[in-house]
Amino acid sequence: MVRPSSPAGPHRAGAAPAALPWVLGSPGTAIHPARIFRARYRGRVTSTAPTPPLPDPWPAPEPHGPVRGTVRVPGSKSLTNRYLVLAALAEGPSVLRGVLDSRDSRLMIAALESLGATVRPAGEGAVRVTPLPDGGAAGPADGGAAGDRTIDCGLAGTVMRFVPPVAALVAGTSHFTGDASALARPMGPVLAGLAALGVAVDGPGTAGGTLPFSVRGTGRVEGGRVEVDASGSSQFVSALLLAAPRFRHGLHLVHTGAAVPSPEHVAMTVAVLRRCGVAVDDSVPGQWRVSPGPISALDLAVEPDLSNAGPFLAAAVATGGSVSVPDWPARTTQIGDRWRTILPAFGATVDFAPDASGHAGTLTVTGTVGEDGHPRITAPGDLPDTGELAPTVAALCLLADGPGRLSRIGQLRGHETDRLAALAAESRRLGGVVEEGADHLGFHADGRPARLHGAVLETYEDHRMATFAAVVGLAVPGVLVRDVGTTAKTMPDFPRMWSALVAGTAGAGGAGA
Repeated sequence: MVRPSSPAGPHRAGAAPAALPWVLGSPGTAIHPARIFRARYRGRVTSTAPTPPLPDPWPAPEPHGPVRGTVRVPGSKSLTNRYLVLAALAEGPSVLRGVLDSRDSRLMIAALESLGATVRPAGEGAVRVTPLPDGGAAGPADGGAAGDRTIDCGLAGTVMRFVPPVAALVAGTSHFTGDASALARPMGPVLAGLAALGVAVDGPGTAGGTLPFSVRGTGRVEGGRVEVDASGSSQFVSALLLAAPRFRHGLHLVHTGAAVPSPEHVAMTVAVLRRCGVAVDDSVPGQWRVSPGPISALDLAVEPDLSNAGPFLAAAVATGGSVSVPDWPARTTQIGDRWRTILPAFGATVDFAPDASGHAGTLTVTGTVGEDGHPRITAPGDLPDTGELAPTVAALCLLADGPGRLSRIGQLRGHETDRLAALAAESRRLGGVVEEGADHLGFHADGRPARLHGAVLETYEDHRMATFAAVVGLAVPGVLVRDVGTTAKTMPDFPRMWSALVAGTAGAGGAGA
């Protein structure tokens, strides 16, 4: 984890994994969507040709008035990587449409392919996943007797946490490593859970519960009852649940600590398991029982990433404009659906217009303009449990006309960076008055908005710190963003999409093209 006390320099770890030559273009093009995914914006396929490198620092675009537009966001990272894991463990080949192309999803594909699954293009915006041969017991089809492999997790929490239980089901030794800053991300509960299930885990990071480590798979995990403390991350629960149907006796997972943060992500995992025909009993709070059995192959479209929609919706609030996101699911387990209730706290109006299917629609957020003709962002008060949405919410709190507080977000200290410390440091760099507590941030506690000014903002190799800076730059002239390319982690096309929206060229089909 890159600590705010030592700002990171330009991000050099963002290249997609070299194990996927059929995905990658020439060196230096990793920030742009690969041909396999052919992400759509404005009804056209985005180009995969190399483009000029982004300036570093990147000048945050400044609007000439209220921002208005329609933005089509790519597929959900959280759903994409869960579906990829389940497809790799399924009974037969799966087809996933609208999958996200980003550094995190490419790392997941590379990891699963190293374990024996295959992922190939299946038409525009789709992939076909062929599962592990013989359930992984034989090891990868091209592996040697030992089946040793190295899995690069980058900075992706879903890879470093979701893949080790899968590796335990594959014969051979899997060595897990990642970016230098990933070596501080907590892994202890996953490793302890695997060890309790009889899986051999060793390596330099095991004593401290971090990368690097090795999983020595035998092709079989007995399963049974295991206790973990998942108060540090919901991913500790999801990691064990996703592979559990393939354990011989399934899994009875018991959480032993304080409340699991971001419970929507656990609900998402349970929902996708059930969609694959897996029996999951979550009727007892803090406990999950997964029955052993087959995982049905998938044929589905991935929902758009509602968390990544947040900065674009926040642009409407920050400028007194109006931004729409089509294909918004009417019902979803994504934490990003909370934008419907969060943004009105800042004075915005949120409207949802269902489409003919009734399963999705267009979400439109309209900001408020005061009597003086300037945007008005009202004081939100206390906003608890915003989870991964917190950086964008913090940007609006910084711009609001009164006090705001983000509470119960202590788990963010273990994300790509210590996000509480990073948000406090960069807000103060802009002239903001911020109180940083163990699990909260307070803005404008004295009731008076700070006089903000431009600054060069660090991103700490954290995609959401980059989007935080972009949102602030809508209202504060002179904001420069270090390493905006770190957004490739979950939204490779963010700089272009953002610039198009702010410039007023985001048409009805998407954010620029």
